[in-house]
Parts: sequence; C-alpha cells; structure tokens
Amino acid sequence: MRDRLFFLISKYNLRPNRDLGQNFLIVPDIIERNVDRAELSESDTVLEIGPGLGILTDELSKRAGKVFAIEKDPRIVEILKREYSWSNVEIIEGDAMKVEWPEFNKVVSNLPYQISSPVTFKLLNYEFEKAVLIYQLEFAERMVAKPGTRNYSRLSLMVRAKARAELVERIGRGAFWPKPKVDSAVVVLEPKPRSERVELNENLTKALFQHRRKKVYAALRDSRHMIGLDKETFRRNREIIQKVPHSEKRVYELSPLDVLDIQDYLLENGLLYEKGSQKKGKV
Repeated sequence: MRDRLFFLISKYNLRPNRDLGQNFLIVPDIIERNVDRAELSESDTVLEIGPGLGILTDELSKRAGKVFAIEKDPRIVEILKREYSWSNVEIIEGDAMKVEWPEFNKVVSNLPYQISSPVTFKLLNYEFEKAVLIYQLEFAERMVAKPGTRNYSRLSLMVRAKARAELVERIGRGAFWPKPKVDSAVVVLEPKPRSERVELNENLTKALFQHRRKKVYAALRDSRHMIGLDKETFRRNREIIQKVPHSEKRVYELSPLDVLDIQDYLLENGLLYEKGSQKKGKV
C-alpha cells in the first residue's frame, strides 16, 4: 500500500493541497483495521469522503458491494480514473458539503480535517449503520466527551443526542504523508435507535454553547438574539426564563435530555420556535 502511494505521487509529480487537507494515510495496518471495524460484506454500500490516492478505496472495494467516493480535487479524480479499474466504485467529483450524497449504509473515511465538523453534523442527519472515521485527535476527543468534562462541547452534545461514539485508536502524525501538525484518532460512530435519539433546536444549542462555562440562564440572556429574542422581549419574560429547567447548571454539564427539557419549556412559553417558523419570540 505504502509503495503504491509513493509510486503514484512520484508518477504524477503530485504536491498535496494543504488547503484541501490532503494528508495521505501511509500505514497499511491502520487502513486494514479500519476496514475490519466497518464489518463489510457484499450487501454494504460504503461512502468515502476524500479518497485521496485510492489506497483505502481499493481495500473497501474488495469487501463491499458498492463504494461511493466523493473527491473535490480534479487532479485526484483523474488519477483515480486512470490508475484503477474498479467495477464497484463510483467517483463523485465535488465538494462533500455541496453534492448530494448517494444512499449508503456505512461510512469509512480519512476526513479532511477542515470539514470534519460540517461533515459530521451532515452525517448525523442520515440513516446509516456504522461510520469509521479518522479525525484530528482534539476533535475526536470532543466528539466522545461526556457532560461535565473539559472537552464537552456543542459537538459532544449533538453527537451524543443521536449516536454512540467511541474513540478506538490514536494515530501519530508520522502515519501520514505529508506529516500533519497534529495527531489523529479513529472514531467509530453508530446511530442510536430512533426511539433514543433526541432532536434539538440548532439555534438553542448554539446559543447555549456560545457560553459553555456560564449557567443556563446567563447563557440564554447573553445569546438571546440567537433564539430570536430582542432585549425588550427578554426583559418582559425574564421571570419565566429564570425558571427554565436546569437553570443552575453550567452549560457544559447539560446532557441532551437536559437541553430537550429547556427546549420544551421555551417552546411551551412561546419563547422558542421550531425550525422553519418565521416567528421571532413572545411579545
């Protein structure tokens, strides 16, 4: 695998585009472990975002029934089409955040770090069975963080609301070429059953975690504009908002169910509106 990668780099005189986060994984054992973790069979359709020079893609093609690989760099797309003759791989050229994703049930990717957050939030809105993803270590630690811990963030909350995430392996920066400035990690993501998922208002979660160290009431007060409340509306409804559930907790201590309690309370009192509503708050 490693020899194949450097052969292609040399053959095409390829200079990785750092703006696109092109750091190619060069350790075969890590690639094999991630493919094993995905538990692939011929009945599986795999989505790969950022296939690079096809080293992981090639392994996926041997075990899955179908592989869709989304690649933004036209140079890489051309190399993949020239160098491989996969019968079950479809290359989709474009930005993973803009193109329509095909149907899939599993995801295996070495994600470009700069799109880790939007790709993860987008993925959580899809139905899938399992995702095996490589992230920057710091990002991975935030993904799996528990309420009340130093790394707990809006990302942690949103992942925990819909899925189970486990950091299963740390990867040193020497496992990539060119070598990135940070270490990486493998996260296995599995959606929770529908009955256990918590649907949270995006504006509310952003408002709260804008001030993650503050108590809930203070966070809502200081980010009232993010949930559609102007200063005067907030002032008139201060007593109601002061009684919001978990008001004495600090934001980073909130579980998804805690935030759901806050959300339901604000909705019931006309101080928050479901996504798509044009209303801005109680008068």
